[in-house]
Amino acid sequence: MADKTNAIRAVEKAKIGCREAVYEYDEHDLSGLHAARAVGLPAEQVFKTLVTRGDKTGINVFCIPVCCELDLKKAAKVSGNKKIEMVAVKELLGLTGYIRGGCSPVGMKKKYPTFIDETATLWPEIAVSAGARGHQMILPPEPLARLVEAQFEDIIQ
Repeated sequence: MADKTNAIRAVEKAKIGCREAVYEYDEHDLSGLHAARAVGLPAEQVFKTLVTRGDKTGINVFCIPVCCELDLKKAAKVSGNKKIEMVAVKELLGLTGYIRGGCSPVGMKKKYPTFIDETATLWPEIAVSAGARGHQMILPPEPLARLVEAQFEDIIQ
């Protein structure tokens, strides 16, 4: 098994049951669809973590199924902004402590307002990055939301 990441340690500390899935990642295909295929779950059950900057609230985190697109208007509305934009990849490490392809909603450098697409509640468990490329953690959505103080919202197109 891969080394324990900050995200895995935080989930264990919170006593949330979780399974880990480690797979070979492709530097040229860091897509969530690749991750879903690699861990053998439907794309609707594997969630990617997106980091945005709002015009009023600053940094916000959104978790959506890897097969979907974030609806920027819906995301702005639920986060209390008039508009939001994705942060540049080069800013990701400094803001979150994570790199592209390994960004987890758990264990970021700072606690940011976090929103998980409401479709997560349709599954007994979802996969999110464990904080490293090629490493997913599979856990129930409600305890995950409590841990990161996230709200479930309709945020996809």
